[in-house]
Amino acid sequence: MLFSFTNDIIKAVEVLRSGGIILYPTDTIWGIGCDATNVTAVKRIYEIKQRQDTKSMLVLMENPNLLNSYIGEVPEIARELIEVADTPLTIIYPGAKNLASNLLANDGSIGIRITNEPFTQQLIQRFRKPIVSTSANISGQKTPHNFAEITEDIKKSVDYIVEYRQDDLTKSKPSGIIKLGVGGQIEIIRK
Repeated sequence: MLFSFTNDIIKAVEVLRSGGIILYPTDTIWGIGCDATNVTAVKRIYEIKQRQDTKSMLVLMENPNLLNSYIGEVPEIARELIEVADTPLTIIYPGAKNLASNLLANDGSIGIRITNEPFTQQLIQRFRKPIVSTSANISGQKTPHNFAEITEDIKKSVDYIVEYRQDDLTKSKPSGIIKLGVGGQIEIIRK
């Protein structure tokens, strides 16, 4: 399937700016995404996934310098972890700010992953805001490892499906997850 990488990004950004939902490849698995600052769009993702809104979702950013705009105080260890991570790493930060309130965990924390994948980097740069990333499945069902494993229900529920990497059958894996506490505590959630 031939397509323009740039046109795919332009269409996805238009949908995100209008409060819509996209289905897109990330640096790990295929994700359902929206504007991470839009409460209504985030609510719609919870509805699509049939997931309780008490279970928070993560956010993708393309540059660690943006963390200060969305986290009250970024622990220094976070920057070090991002710098040395050789595989995708989601870090859960305390004190989230400037994000949709229904995206945050009950304790006010948020999981953020800095993506190094070219498509999502360009998408987020062009959109100029963080993007929600949650697995492309109904809550409690098997996580799809590639586009071919995503159910028709999920595909029909979004406003735009990115064409890039649809034919990639590589079995992808979720990111590692580390939770950082206010006092510098580190908890490994998933390796």
